[in-house]
Amino acid sequence: MSSSAETTPHRTYTERRTAAQAKLAELDQVSARYANLRGLTFLAAAGISGLILFGKLAKPYWWAVAGAVAAYGVLAVLHHYVFRREARERLYVTLNERGLDRLSGAWREFTERGERFLSPAHLYTPDLDVFGQASLFQLLNETATRSGEERLASWLSAPARAEEVGARQGAARELAPLMDFRQDLCVEARVVSKEKADPHQFIQWAEAGPSLDAIRWSRKVALLLPPITLALYVLGQLEVVPRWLWWVGLFAQLGVAVATRRALREMEERMSAGEHGFVRYAPLFERIERQELSHPLLKQLQSGLQRAGEPSVSTHFHRFSRLYSFVEFKRHQFHPVVHLLTLWDIHALFALEAWRARHGKEVRGWFEALAELEALSCLAGFAHDRPTFVWPTLVSEGPRVEAKELSHPLLDDPVPNDVSLPGPRHALLITGSNMSGKTTLMRAVGANVVLALAGAPVHAREFTLSPLQVLTSMRVKDSLERGVSYFYAEVQRIKAVLDAAQAAKGQCLFLLDEILLGTNTRERQIASREVLRLLLGTGACGAVTTHDLSLAALADEPGAHVVNVHFRDHLENEKMVFDYKLRLGVVDTTNALRVLRMAGVPVTEAEEPATQRTS
Repeated sequence: MSSSAETTPHRTYTERRTAAQAKLAELDQVSARYANLRGLTFLAAAGISGLILFGKLAKPYWWAVAGAVAAYGVLAVLHHYVFRREARERLYVTLNERGLDRLSGAWREFTERGERFLSPAHLYTPDLDVFGQASLFQLLNETATRSGEERLASWLSAPARAEEVGARQGAARELAPLMDFRQDLCVEARVVSKEKADPHQFIQWAEAGPSLDAIRWSRKVALLLPPITLALYVLGQLEVVPRWLWWVGLFAQLGVAVATRRALREMEERMSAGEHGFVRYAPLFERIERQELSHPLLKQLQSGLQRAGEPSVSTHFHRFSRLYSFVEFKRHQFHPVVHLLTLWDIHALFALEAWRARHGKEVRGWFEALAELEALSCLAGFAHDRPTFVWPTLVSEGPRVEAKELSHPLLDDPVPNDVSLPGPRHALLITGSNMSGKTTLMRAVGANVVLALAGAPVHAREFTLSPLQVLTSMRVKDSLERGVSYFYAEVQRIKAVLDAAQAAKGQCLFLLDEILLGTNTRERQIASREVLRLLLGTGACGAVTTHDLSLAALADEPGAHVVNVHFRDHLENEKMVFDYKLRLGVVDTTNALRVLRMAGVPVTEAEEPATQRTS
């Protein structure tokens, strides 16, 4: 077997899924044994108890009952540990099945599509399938926290600077083969919560000011009063002081508990609302801390979790976990008695207040580093799953987009084409018959630019570009609710594109699909030419699809670098066939009438009006 066959993504995911399933089967057997042993110890305890109660066994056999109960408790703890391991292995199985789905095209069934990031007013995401069904986000997203999801969405929604893109590329390249680390990162986060964990409320609690200042007096009282009360009880039993005197201390503790009840409850409620499982995040940060990383960006993120001379973030979370467990004791049935005797809640919540005062301002940075690592892991996973994709080359001078064998990254079997927009004021005027591939080519260009400027690899053999803003007008919709017609919606979109191009000083890529369809042919031709002139006048580069062949004359205007290209079709056995290959020049065939006839609409050929023939 060749080494290349051994390292294909499909083989990797298949082997990892098989290994996780094997571990899961072993754990199922272990779990069954623990279940049987727990059943036996329970029956033994119940049987011996019955025999003692009915006089068949002597009372000393209660020790045997106690031993059986203790054994049952130990088995229950061990069984719970097995349950947790089973849950983790199921997550590994799921992750590798998702990896196989991304290779097969079944990723379009993933439920997390990023609809909450969709905005009709965004300059390119609605037109380029960045979010929503069958989108870039749906394909790339393998985050386990809401903050990681938001970081990935922000990278896909706005171009990064050249140095940021280079750093992300380098970090993703290093992470791509680190499958163990990337999957561990995801599993550790998903173990915390069945739903995607959202750290924002926890950060909000951590950054809030002190909550117990109004009852700060109670801290010293809680330290002194319970020992005094206990001492009075012991001395009373020894008849050193009156026996009733300890009741004074007990009632004083009751008064303190009542006086502090409201403030303690309010702090606990605010903290519990934001906690949402982050008490169990120590293993996740511990996994990050022990991973050997070399890229500067990865080391920077890792160093933010473990500063020199200070305990690691995982250590801080372990302490938070212990302190929070004291607060959770409130749910125990014996809590009221313990709190009365020790003022338990005051000790527990003041300890958490001290933890927040010491580390609260750092929590945001910890989760931002985690979000960055999650987003980088998504880019790395994409690179791992698409080994034929290339890392784009960024150049400083632009706008520039040049590609060899460019294909749409979301299509399963796309046809590659070369695209060249080598500098300012360069544009492609794309003509062709319906369904020939004009819009798909523009979306392929736009989607790959979005990926490139997010730091991801692209679907091409070679890809060079400069940092630029993508501007599109493809899926304009009217709005009955707002009372906006289709034509006016187009005008608003084009105005937004022109304004953005001017604001970017021409450092942008425009992609316009059949603009101004909502008006008559003559005015559309005039307006389309002017819009293209205005965009090129900013120094931008881009592409426009059109059925108005008169726009081809723009290629002859001085100062502009407009190249006419086209797609074509032909008939085979009375069926239209498309090869989706881009060719130089203007298309010389149309297929609108053929499409209508093939759909069963009985249209007939008619002589074209003279005004159109001469336009």
